[in-house]
Formats: sequence, C-alpha cells, structure tokens
Amino acid sequence: MPVTTLPDPAVAVDVDTSLGRFLRDRRTRLQPGPDAPGRRRTPGLRREEVATRANVSVAWYTWLEQGRGGPPSNEVLERLARALELDAAGREMLFLLAQQRPPPLSPVATSSVTPALQRVLDGMPLHPAIIKTPTWDVVAWNAAAVAVLGDYAAVPARERNVLRRLFGDPAMRACQPHWQESARVAVAVFRFDIARGGGSVEALALAAELQESSEDFRLLWAENEVLNHWGGTKQMMHSVAGPLTLEYTGFPVAGAEGLSMVVFTPVSAGDVAAVESLVSRKARQPGSTTSRAP
Repeated sequence: MPVTTLPDPAVAVDVDTSLGRFLRDRRTRLQPGPDAPGRRRTPGLRREEVATRANVSVAWYTWLEQGRGGPPSNEVLERLARALELDAAGREMLFLLAQQRPPPLSPVATSSVTPALQRVLDGMPLHPAIIKTPTWDVVAWNAAAVAVLGDYAAVPARERNVLRRLFGDPAMRACQPHWQESARVAVAVFRFDIARGGGSVEALALAAELQESSEDFRLLWAENEVLNHWGGTKQMMHSVAGPLTLEYTGFPVAGAEGLSMVVFTPVSAGDVAAVESLVSRKARQPGSTTSRAP
C-alpha cells in the first residue's frame, strides 16, 4: 500500500497565487528608466510609477496589491498588462487572478499562422483541416481541405469565411443533407465566440451583415442558443466522391490567441478511401493548390 508523505510543517512553502502577489512580483521585475528620480533600496518600479503607467490612482493600485477592492475592469487590466510589460501568458494570468476567467480574445492577423503551424496541417494528408479566426475567416488549410471542402485560394479573401459560405453559397447548402442542423450549431458557437471575444467590432459587424443578407441566419440568431465547442458529424454529398461522412472537432491553437484548428476525420474505411482518392485526383490537376501558409 503506497505511503503518503506529508510536507514537513517546518519547511515554508510559498503557495501565494493572489493577484496582489502577482502584481508585486511583476512590478519588481521591471527596471526604471535612467532618468527615474531617487535612490532605490528595492528592485523594480515603485507603485506610483506603475500607477502612472496604467493611468490609475496610486491609492487604488496599492489596494490591488493589498488584495482590497473589487475586480478591475477589462480596460484597467489591459492598461496594467501594458504597464507591467506582460507577455501573452502574463496577460492571461492577470485576468485569471483578477476575474477568474481568461481575457477577451482580440482579432488575430493572418500572420499568426506560422510555418510550424502550417506543417501541422500538412502532416494530416487524409484529414481535411483549416485554421480559422474568431470571426471565422479561414486563414490556413491543407491539401485534404482543398480536395474535400474547396479551394480557398481560388476565391477572394473575404469569401474565405465559414459563415459567409454556409449562409451565402447555394452550393454549400446543396451538398449538405443536414444543412439546418449544421447551421444551427455554427450560429450557436459563433454567438459564444462573440461573447468570449468581448463583442469585437469585427464579429458584431459580421453578425449584422449575415442578419441582413440571410433570413436563415436571422431566424437562427433569434433563437439565442449558445455552444462553447464546435464538433459533431458532417454528412455531405461531394460532387465527385458522392456521400461522405466526416467527424469534425475544433481545437484552440496554443500560442496564437483566437485561432482555432478544425479537423475533419473520415469515419469509415470507405470515407478514408474517398478522401484519399480526392486528394490524389486534386494533386494530379495542373496548377493545383494544396496548402497555404499566409
């Protein structure tokens, strides 16, 4: 029977993960400028210097370090993150300690898709996979996605959007026997993404555009459903391969805020063979597009 060893009470263990401790620690890591006044007995910036950087009162910042007062707003936390020169991990930790939730997502530039991330996509030759932003713009894909889902490089960047295609492309609707179900899930997840992103201007503009252009989107949007994950089974009638069944799952991309990878997995041996045939057929076409890293 395993023996559980209890920690020695005589040994001090530092387990302070409070917001105040985090702020004090990060403040002491910063070096004052060469023109900073006064001699320093302790390392790092003074409280009043951080308060000035963050445009908050010294008294209020002091309360934060002392664990007093209510949780700061998103705007104040963003200013504190800049004042303390936090990286992405530090910024997320700041929000987790202050509000017990991650920070709102910010719009992601297509340059966030690194060559290493593209290699991950290309390493799945028989699994169509895409990378999408919080506003569901497709910014990277692999050869299997081109063969099965369509050639994203062949359309303008604005049309490389999952929701615009789902609600605005008749061919996309025609090839999905269960289009209504897929559309309902997509809208519910998109609504959750908008909330998680703090109601970004770009996401709200896309929602308004789709309500204006699509009655189906408008009706589904009015249902006010939410889902915090994108996954399920997609059945499609491919123009070349015929019926296909794919399971799809969305994964957040570590180190790339807001980006998510959606991977489509062929369900049966017949589906695998069909995808393999489509990928091979596409590769033999002159000037074919396989994958792209923006």
